[in-house]
Amino acid sequence: MIRKARPEDSSEVIPLMLEAIGNIAHDLSGTDDVEYTKKVLTDYFHTTGNRLSYSHCIVWEEDGRTVGFALFYDGAQVQKLDAPLEERLSKVQGHPVHLIKESQRGEFYLDSVAVNSNYRGRGIAKHLMAAFEQEAAARGLKYAALLVDVANTKARKLYEAQGYHADGLVLHIANDDYDHMVKPLHNEQK
Repeated sequence: MIRKARPEDSSEVIPLMLEAIGNIAHDLSGTDDVEYTKKVLTDYFHTTGNRLSYSHCIVWEEDGRTVGFALFYDGAQVQKLDAPLEERLSKVQGHPVHLIKESQRGEFYLDSVAVNSNYRGRGIAKHLMAAFEQEAAARGLKYAALLVDVANTKARKLYEAQGYHADGLVLHIANDDYDHMVKPLHNEQK
């Protein structure tokens, strides 16, 4: 069952988030230490006003556990949502830090999606993505967007099967290249 995330979901969401975003998690935390990265991501997840907050997340709950999640936000909000992360990173690193903007105005952005390995292959990620797209349409946005690591052919196939296509924008984040993929949404509300 899909529901809105709550702060207490962090114990199951954060390990999945680390798996989904890989090295980007370390860039966002300012350290390569896995345990400290988990702590930083958990702190962000527990608070609102940033892109990693539970308030931008839905989860799939099954067997009394949170076994999958999708994190998303309006691309027009990226500057505001990245500000707390940039402020913290600037203090940690001792110089101004500006994160690469993964999303753009006019699109609803899927920051990350992941499912516990024991529950994969059952369509949970597709259900979470469909819920993400429904939220985008309800907000009147014309495009859903996401990034995929150019080397992750399995994820690319999932996204292409859902109607996403690479738009030619390639971002270099955390020493990896990512294709920006978009999907036009057919909004009933005009």
